[in-house]
Amino acid sequence: MSSPEKPRRGIQSVEIGSQLLLVLARHVSPLALRDLARGASMSTGKAHPYLVSFLKVGFVTQDAAGRYELGPLALQLGLSKLQRLDPVKEASPLVEALAEETGQSIALAVWGNLGPTIVRLDEPVQPMHVNLRTGTVMSLANTATGRLFSAYMPPKVVEKAMGDDALRRGGDAASITRAEFEALLAETRAHGLSRTLGQPIAGIDAFCAPVFDHAGNLVLGITAMGPAATFDSSWEGAVAGPLKRCAVDVSARLGRMAA
Repeated sequence: MSSPEKPRRGIQSVEIGSQLLLVLARHVSPLALRDLARGASMSTGKAHPYLVSFLKVGFVTQDAAGRYELGPLALQLGLSKLQRLDPVKEASPLVEALAEETGQSIALAVWGNLGPTIVRLDEPVQPMHVNLRTGTVMSLANTATGRLFSAYMPPKVVEKAMGDDALRRGGDAASITRAEFEALLAETRAHGLSRTLGQPIAGIDAFCAPVFDHAGNLVLGITAMGPAATFDSSWEGAVAGPLKRCAVDVSARLGRMAA
Protein backbone atom coordinates (compact mmCIF):
# COMPACT_ATOMS: atom_id res chain seq x y z
CA MET A 1 0.00 0.00 0.00
CA SER A 2 1.50 3.32 -1.07
CA SER A 3 1.84 6.11 1.45
CA PRO A 4 -0.13 9.33 0.88
CA GLU A 5 1.68 11.94 -1.19
CA LYS A 6 3.37 14.57 0.95
CA PRO A 7 2.53 18.22 0.31
CA ARG A 8 5.20 19.78 -1.87
CA ARG A 9 7.24 22.52 -0.28
CA GLY A 10 6.87 25.90 -1.95
CA ILE A 11 8.12 29.45 -1.55
CA GLN A 12 5.53 31.34 0.43
CA SER A 13 6.68 34.78 -0.73
CA VAL A 14 5.99 33.82 -4.36
CA GLU A 15 2.50 32.64 -3.44
CA ILE A 16 1.83 35.89 -1.55
CA GLY A 17 3.20 38.11 -4.31
CA SER A 18 1.10 36.35 -6.94
CA GLN A 19 -2.02 37.72 -5.25
CA LEU A 20 -0.96 41.22 -6.28
CA LEU A 21 -0.53 40.11 -9.89
CA LEU A 22 -3.97 38.50 -9.87
CA VAL A 23 -5.54 41.75 -8.68
CA LEU A 24 -3.83 43.65 -11.50
CA ALA A 25 -4.99 41.05 -14.01
CA ARG A 26 -8.61 41.61 -12.98
CA HIS A 27 -8.48 45.39 -13.52
CA VAL A 28 -8.21 47.16 -16.86
CA SER A 29 -7.07 50.45 -15.34
CA PRO A 30 -3.86 51.01 -13.34
CA LEU A 31 -4.22 50.80 -9.55
CA ALA A 32 -2.79 52.92 -6.74
CA LEU A 33 -0.75 51.07 -4.14
CA ARG A 34 -3.48 51.30 -1.48
CA ASP A 35 -6.14 49.92 -3.82
CA LEU A 36 -3.88 47.15 -5.05
CA ALA A 37 -2.93 46.14 -1.51
CA ARG A 38 -6.56 46.21 -0.41
CA GLY A 39 -7.55 43.97 -3.30
CA ALA A 40 -4.89 41.44 -2.27
CA SER A 41 -5.94 41.66 1.42
CA MET A 42 -2.58 42.96 2.64
CA SER A 43 -1.14 46.18 4.02
CA THR A 44 0.60 48.70 1.77
CA GLY A 45 3.80 48.14 3.72
CA LYS A 46 3.69 44.43 2.93
CA ALA A 47 2.73 44.93 -0.71
CA HIS A 48 5.34 47.56 -1.59
CA PRO A 49 8.51 45.36 -1.49
CA TYR A 50 6.86 42.85 -3.80
CA LEU A 51 6.00 45.58 -6.26
CA VAL A 52 9.56 46.94 -6.19
CA SER A 53 10.83 43.49 -7.23
CA PHE A 54 8.12 43.11 -9.86
CA LEU A 55 9.10 46.50 -11.29
CA LYS A 56 12.75 45.45 -11.56
CA VAL A 57 11.99 42.35 -13.64
CA GLY A 58 9.20 43.92 -15.72
CA PHE A 59 6.24 42.07 -14.23
CA VAL A 60 4.62 45.46 -13.48
CA THR A 61 5.11 49.06 -14.56
CA GLN A 62 4.21 52.40 -12.99
CA ASP A 63 2.60 55.38 -14.70
CA ALA A 64 3.38 59.06 -14.00
CA ALA A 65 0.88 59.09 -11.14
CA GLY A 66 2.59 56.12 -9.46
CA ARG A 67 -0.17 53.64 -10.25
CA TYR A 68 0.66 50.04 -11.11
CA GLU A 69 -0.30 47.82 -14.03
CA LEU A 70 0.98 44.61 -15.57
CA GLY A 71 4.26 45.04 -17.46
CA PRO A 72 5.99 43.64 -20.55
CA LEU A 73 7.16 40.43 -18.88
CA ALA A 74 3.58 39.57 -17.92
CA LEU A 75 2.55 40.18 -21.54
CA GLN A 76 5.34 37.98 -22.91
CA LEU A 77 4.47 35.11 -20.59
CA GLY A 78 0.77 35.44 -21.33
CA LEU A 79 1.25 35.41 -25.10
CA SER A 80 3.59 32.44 -24.87
CA LYS A 81 0.98 30.47 -22.94
CA LEU A 82 -1.84 31.44 -25.31
CA GLN A 83 0.15 30.20 -28.31
CA ARG A 84 0.44 26.79 -26.66
CA LEU A 85 -3.20 26.40 -25.64
CA ASP A 86 -5.29 23.63 -27.17
CA PRO A 87 -8.97 24.14 -26.19
CA VAL A 88 -9.87 20.45 -26.54
CA LYS A 89 -6.85 19.37 -24.50
CA GLU A 90 -7.63 21.92 -21.78
CA ALA A 91 -11.28 20.83 -21.66
CA SER A 92 -10.77 17.05 -21.71
CA PRO A 93 -10.05 16.38 -18.00
CA LEU A 94 -12.92 18.64 -16.93
CA VAL A 95 -15.28 16.97 -19.39
CA GLU A 96 -14.39 13.54 -17.99
CA ALA A 97 -15.27 14.76 -14.50
CA LEU A 98 -18.50 16.33 -15.79
CA ALA A 99 -19.60 13.04 -17.38
CA GLU A 100 -18.97 11.23 -14.12
CA GLU A 101 -20.76 13.86 -12.03
CA THR A 102 -23.89 14.07 -14.19
CA GLY A 103 -24.05 10.48 -15.44
CA GLN A 104 -24.90 11.82 -18.90
CA SER A 105 -23.18 11.68 -22.29
CA ILE A 106 -20.88 14.66 -22.82
CA ALA A 107 -19.64 15.86 -26.20
CA LEU A 108 -17.17 18.53 -27.26
CA ALA A 109 -17.82 20.39 -30.50
CA VAL A 110 -15.81 22.90 -32.51
CA TRP A 111 -16.75 25.00 -35.52
CA GLY A 112 -15.52 23.07 -38.57
CA ASN A 113 -15.73 23.59 -42.32
CA LEU A 114 -19.31 22.29 -42.37
CA GLY A 115 -20.48 23.71 -39.04
CA PRO A 116 -20.46 22.48 -35.42
CA THR A 117 -18.53 19.21 -35.39
CA ILE A 118 -18.17 16.65 -32.58
CA VAL A 119 -14.51 16.11 -31.68
CA ARG A 120 -14.88 14.16 -28.42
CA LEU A 121 -17.62 12.02 -26.88
CA ASP A 122 -17.69 10.68 -23.32
CA GLU A 123 -20.51 8.24 -22.65
CA PRO A 124 -21.77 6.76 -19.36
CA VAL A 125 -21.78 3.05 -18.54
CA GLN A 126 -25.13 2.74 -20.35
CA PRO A 127 -24.55 4.68 -23.58
CA MET A 128 -27.35 6.21 -25.63
CA HIS A 129 -28.28 4.31 -28.78
CA VAL A 130 -28.05 7.29 -31.10
CA ASN A 131 -26.04 7.86 -34.26
CA LEU A 132 -23.52 10.26 -32.74
CA ARG A 133 -19.77 9.87 -33.03
CA THR A 134 -16.60 11.89 -33.47
CA GLY A 135 -16.84 13.79 -36.75
CA THR A 136 -20.63 14.18 -36.70
CA VAL A 137 -21.75 17.61 -37.97
CA MET A 138 -24.66 18.94 -35.90
CA SER A 139 -27.74 20.64 -37.35
CA LEU A 140 -27.68 24.37 -36.64
CA ALA A 141 -31.43 24.70 -36.19
CA ASN A 142 -32.48 21.46 -34.55
CA THR A 143 -29.75 20.56 -32.04
CA ALA A 144 -28.61 22.21 -28.81
CA THR A 145 -25.04 22.22 -30.12
CA GLY A 146 -26.03 23.92 -33.37
CA ARG A 147 -28.16 26.55 -31.64
CA LEU A 148 -25.34 27.33 -29.22
CA PHE A 149 -22.93 28.06 -32.08
CA SER A 150 -25.63 29.96 -33.95
CA ALA A 151 -26.13 32.19 -30.91
CA TYR A 152 -22.47 33.12 -30.43
CA MET A 153 -20.76 32.88 -33.83
CA PRO A 154 -20.65 35.93 -36.15
CA PRO A 155 -24.06 36.31 -37.86
CA LYS A 156 -22.65 36.25 -41.41
CA VAL A 157 -20.83 32.98 -40.69
CA VAL A 158 -24.02 31.45 -39.30
CA GLU A 159 -26.15 32.70 -42.20
CA LYS A 160 -23.92 31.04 -44.78
CA ALA A 161 -23.72 27.82 -42.75
CA MET A 162 -27.52 27.75 -42.42
CA GLY A 163 -27.87 27.66 -46.21
CA ASP A 164 -25.32 24.88 -46.50
CA ASP A 165 -26.97 23.04 -43.63
CA ALA A 166 -30.37 23.14 -45.32
CA LEU A 167 -28.94 21.80 -48.57
CA ARG A 168 -27.02 19.03 -46.85
CA ARG A 169 -30.03 17.89 -44.83
CA GLY A 170 -32.60 18.21 -47.59
CA GLY A 171 -34.32 21.24 -46.08
CA ASP A 172 -34.46 19.86 -42.53
CA ALA A 173 -32.64 22.92 -41.18
CA ALA A 174 -35.58 25.08 -42.23
CA SER A 175 -38.17 23.09 -40.27
CA ILE A 176 -38.67 26.03 -37.91
CA THR A 177 -39.43 29.60 -38.93
CA ARG A 178 -36.86 32.37 -38.83
CA ALA A 179 -38.76 34.07 -35.99
CA GLU A 180 -38.82 30.85 -33.96
CA PHE A 181 -35.12 30.33 -34.57
CA GLU A 182 -34.23 33.87 -33.48
CA ALA A 183 -36.33 33.40 -30.32
CA LEU A 184 -34.39 30.23 -29.50
CA LEU A 185 -31.08 32.07 -29.95
CA ALA A 186 -32.28 34.86 -27.65
CA GLU A 187 -33.24 32.21 -25.09
CA THR A 188 -29.76 30.69 -25.39
CA ARG A 189 -28.03 34.01 -24.78
CA ALA A 190 -30.32 34.80 -21.85
CA HIS A 191 -29.55 31.52 -20.06
CA GLY A 192 -25.97 31.08 -21.25
CA LEU A 193 -27.07 27.63 -22.45
CA SER A 194 -28.98 26.17 -25.38
CA ARG A 195 -31.55 23.42 -24.79
CA THR A 196 -33.48 20.91 -26.83
CA LEU A 197 -36.24 18.64 -25.52
CA GLY A 198 -36.84 15.48 -27.53
CA GLN A 199 -35.30 17.05 -30.62
CA PRO A 200 -34.00 16.03 -33.10
CA ILE A 201 -34.23 12.55 -31.49
CA ALA A 202 -37.44 11.73 -29.62
CA GLY A 203 -36.82 10.94 -25.96
CA ILE A 204 -33.39 12.62 -25.84
CA ASP A 205 -32.85 15.99 -24.13
CA ALA A 206 -29.72 18.11 -24.33
CA PHE A 207 -27.97 21.25 -23.11
CA CYS A 208 -24.96 22.95 -24.67
CA ALA A 209 -22.72 25.52 -22.94
CA PRO A 210 -20.22 27.92 -24.56
CA VAL A 211 -16.47 28.03 -23.97
CA PHE A 212 -14.77 31.33 -24.83
CA ASP A 213 -11.11 32.18 -25.30
CA HIS A 214 -9.25 35.17 -23.86
CA ALA A 215 -10.64 37.45 -26.59
CA GLY A 216 -14.25 36.39 -26.04
CA ASN A 217 -14.46 34.19 -29.14
CA LEU A 218 -16.50 30.99 -28.99
CA VAL A 219 -14.05 28.08 -29.35
CA LEU A 220 -15.96 25.07 -27.97
CA GLY A 221 -19.43 23.87 -27.19
CA ILE A 222 -19.84 21.39 -24.34
CA THR A 223 -23.00 19.34 -24.83
CA ALA A 224 -24.67 17.18 -22.19
CA MET A 225 -27.38 14.82 -23.43
CA GLY A 226 -29.37 11.87 -22.20
CA PRO A 227 -32.74 10.09 -22.04
CA ALA A 228 -35.52 12.42 -20.96
CA ALA A 229 -36.48 10.01 -18.16
CA THR A 230 -33.13 10.52 -16.39
CA PHE A 231 -32.09 13.94 -17.70
CA ASP A 232 -32.82 17.00 -15.54
CA SER A 233 -33.78 19.53 -18.21
CA SER A 234 -34.46 22.48 -15.86
CA TRP A 235 -32.32 25.55 -16.52
CA GLU A 236 -30.68 25.47 -13.08
CA GLY A 237 -30.87 21.74 -12.43
CA ALA A 238 -28.49 18.86 -11.80
CA VAL A 239 -27.21 18.87 -15.38
CA ALA A 240 -27.30 22.57 -16.31
CA GLY A 241 -25.50 23.76 -13.17
CA PRO A 242 -22.41 21.52 -13.44
CA LEU A 243 -22.32 22.02 -17.22
CA LYS A 244 -22.19 25.81 -16.92
CA ARG A 245 -19.52 25.63 -14.23
CA CYS A 246 -17.45 23.31 -16.40
CA ALA A 247 -17.68 25.70 -19.37
CA VAL A 248 -16.64 28.65 -17.19
CA ASP A 249 -13.68 26.67 -15.81
CA VAL A 250 -12.50 25.69 -19.29
CA SER A 251 -12.87 29.31 -20.45
CA ALA A 252 -10.72 30.40 -17.49
CA ARG A 253 -8.05 27.92 -18.57
CA LEU A 254 -8.08 29.62 -21.97
CA GLY A 255 -7.55 33.06 -20.46
CA ARG A 256 -11.15 34.24 -20.23
CA MET A 257 -11.55 36.58 -17.25
CA ALA A 258 -14.64 36.21 -15.07
CA ALA A 259 -17.32 38.82 -15.76
